[in-house]
Amino acid sequence: MQTDQTSKNWTKMKSTTKMENIENFNKSLFRDFYTVPDLKFDIDKLRSDLNKILKQKNFNSLGIKNFAAIPLNQIPGDKSSIEGHNVRGTYWTIPDETGKEAIRDKAIDESKYTELLPEFKGTYFEEVFNVLKKTFKLGRVRILLKEPRSTLSWHRDPEPRLHIPIITNMGCRMVIENVSKHMPADGTVTITNNTKYHNFFNGGEQNRIHLVACILESPFN
Repeated sequence: MQTDQTSKNWTKMKSTTKMENIENFNKSLFRDFYTVPDLKFDIDKLRSDLNKILKQKNFNSLGIKNFAAIPLNQIPGDKSSIEGHNVRGTYWTIPDETGKEAIRDKAIDESKYTELLPEFKGTYFEEVFNVLKKTFKLGRVRILLKEPRSTLSWHRDPEPRLHIPIITNMGCRMVIENVSKHMPADGTVTITNNTKYHNFFNGGEQNRIHLVACILESPFN
């Protein structure tokens, strides 16, 4: 009987150790994707109010094929802060076979983007914005559209990004260096380490729409 109990205990310990190893492996593999604990939003309310916003205004194409945005916030009183390169923001890319890094657009003072745009007041987006700015040091906050069967360039940004997927599909993947991850539209908040080289592709047949915020204090340091 003692031998049987010892065998059971050994089997249980091996099983526990295996699970711990898997958890540790996943944490290491997805170390550039930080799921914010104890923070979740109502995806149905986000989708409902997104539909209302889209009846008032269209996505700005940003001059980038298959990619567009609707800003949520601006520098107080400064409409130019949500136009042109100010919506895109600066980034670095490796554009060709030489492997040399190139900078695109110009630097933005993210910390100045503190004013919610009037069309979002009274919507669920305002509630989400207020919760986020109490929890994180925010820069620009945008609703980002990625069209079907398209990808972004291979690039890096000055700071991490906070993602709340609103509409997505299993063909939507964020790739950071050599790791790919799907972020579900279930109200979860994920911060991605965009200071590393990455891209995002939508391999599905519907638009991908995320609420994305620039985060000025990194959880990856």
